[in-house]
Amino acid sequence: MTTRSFYDFNRGNPQERQEQYKHYPELALFHIALREELGEEEYNAFYRAEQEAQKRPVNPMSHQRKGKWVTA
Repeated sequence: MTTRSFYDFNRGNPQERQEQYKHYPELALFHIALREELGEEEYNAFYRAEQEAQKRPVNPMSHQRKGKWVTA
């Protein structure tokens, strides 16, 4: 079974939103608070950007040119 990310659920479907909150309670609470702080348009733009970011593969070493770790 493939695990769905927080952003794979349909927010327009109350049953899916309930399932989303069940599987990701802390992230759901964050989004509820964020939605209260931001305007609807701002929040929707943030949500869409997060959805798109989830679709892109991440290579954490892609920015490193050398064969060793960089330390701070």
